[in-house]
Formats: sequence, structure tokens, C-alpha cells
Amino acid sequence: MPVRNATAIWHGNLFEGKGDMKFGSGAFEGQYSFKSRFEEGTGTNPEELIGAAHAGCFSMAFSATLADNGFKPETVQTEARVHLNKVEGGFSITTIELNTEARIPDIDDEKFQNLAEDAKKNCPVSRALAGVEIRLQAKLV
Repeated sequence: MPVRNATAIWHGNLFEGKGDMKFGSGAFEGQYSFKSRFEEGTGTNPEELIGAAHAGCFSMAFSATLADNGFKPETVQTEARVHLNKVEGGFSITTIELNTEARIPDIDDEKFQNLAEDAKKNCPVSRALAGVEIRLQAKLV
């Protein structure tokens, strides 16, 4: 399996500095700052990138789980909401909410929910984030 990489560089102090992050594949490059991370400034932030990774990983894992169980998913769309909070000793990602909507023919809601939970538990990004509470809300459309 390939090893994926990304790089980041930071210039200056925490509050006034700024930086850039980029994927090794060249698919993304963006700036980040204190304001883009802790306020509402322009740019990206590590939590947003974790959210994108988790939403993408879960959508693929759910699609694979559905196919492994004989279903043919038409679409799986997932939003990840990453909560960064001040906790004792600093800041921490405390919760990730995965909200997914999927169009899967010929599946009942109970089976859909069970397979969604299985995908949440077993997608590689969920496993990597095992110390974070991960909530799932899955809707069959």
C-alpha cells in the first residue's frame, strides 16, 4: 500500500503567524492561520482537513460494506462536523459528527442503520481517531 504524505509550514508566532499546508499529491494547497482555526478567518485548518478525510473515508467504507452485503449504493454523501474545544490542559478534538444521506435501493432502514454503524466503526480514519467520540446520523433517501 502507498504511504500518503502532506506538509505544513508555519511562519511567525501563534497569533500573528500564518502557514501553508499541502498534499503530497498536489490535489490541495491552502493557507491557515490562528483566525482560520480558532475564529472565522480566511483559509483552512487541521480540523477541516480531518473532517474531509473522515467524510471521504466513511463514505467509501459504507459503500464497500453495502456492496459486501449485496446492496448497490447509488450515492453516499457525508458531512463531518469536527468539534475543537478547550479542555483541561489545552485544546482537543472532542467529537466528530458524521451526517450521511444515502440512496440505496432495496434496503430497509434497520439493515441500513446497522451497516452504517459497522462502516463508522471500521473505516480507517475512524480507527485512527478512536480516542474521539464519533457520532453518526444516517438517513436513507
